Amino acid sequence: MPYVDGFVLAVPRANLEAYKEMARIGGEVWMDHGALSYVECIGDDVPLGELTSFPRAVQAKEGEVVVFSWITYESRAKRDEVNAKVMADPRMKGSAADMPFDGKRMIFGGFESFLAR
Repeated sequence: MPYVDGFVLAVPRANLEAYKEMARIGGEVWMDHGALSYVECIGDDVPLGELTSFPRAVQAKEGEVVVFSWITYESRAKRDEVNAKVMADPRMKGSAADMPFDGKRMIFGGFESFLAR
């Protein structure tokens, strides 16, 4: 079963093209270093819930869109190996100020799969 890193974040609509370019580069880098898959999704039907929702989770503001992403790996050990290579890759150089979204509101985590069809 694959190991999965998942991400949810809010991107200002004005920065969406910059985010897509950053994601294209990221996808290339992760796949070059051994990820099994790299997926980026832009929210299309993500209503604001009364208590919980994707927009509430990332404190989405007016004019922002929710992005849901995941990367799969053979195992957690392989994820750790791939991520170390990704972080050392010169294509990933840049500062937090260069990101087209507020990284402080990004939710992320690693998940062990128990069912995949």
